[in-house]
Amino acid sequence: MRRRSLLVATGWVATAAIATLIGLGAIRLVGESLTGTPGGVRSEAEIERALASPEPPSTGTTGAAPGTSTDSPGPGTTSPTPSASSGARRGFATDGGTAVAECGAGGVRLVSWAPAQGYRVRDVDRGPDDDVEVTFQGAAREYELKVRCIGSEPVAVADD
Repeated sequence: MRRRSLLVATGWVATAAIATLIGLGAIRLVGESLTGTPGGVRSEAEIERALASPEPPSTGTTGAAPGTSTDSPGPGTTSPTPSASSGARRGFATDGGTAVAECGAGGVRLVSWAPAQGYRVRDVDRGPDDDVEVTFQGAAREYELKVRCIGSEPVAVADD
């Protein structure tokens, strides 16, 4: 009887190990689409570089969350594109969302913005002006990002 119990336990452990290996093999075959983020996980430095890189010209809806107004030009028109004399472009991140701003001849301008998951864009002052701001509102908290040009560099500043 003791030998039989040992044989049953050994068989059960072997079956569980084989089933686990088959499951892991199947997951590996399916790949990242099931177990990870498509395109991989990006570091903070990679995200900053991506936000700071030039983007294609906007069509008047850049950065708008679905269902939000952006004070953009009407249909068939495009927003002004950055000129060759545009200053530096820089990305900013808060827990409520991200934004990209650039300094130019008319002052600072928001190039794009996107709310984080669980947040929405409540208000946008896209510029160009002395300062621009975007407000991200969530269920429990609100984040306001205000940007000014210091020299030719966009810099986040505290709200007045």
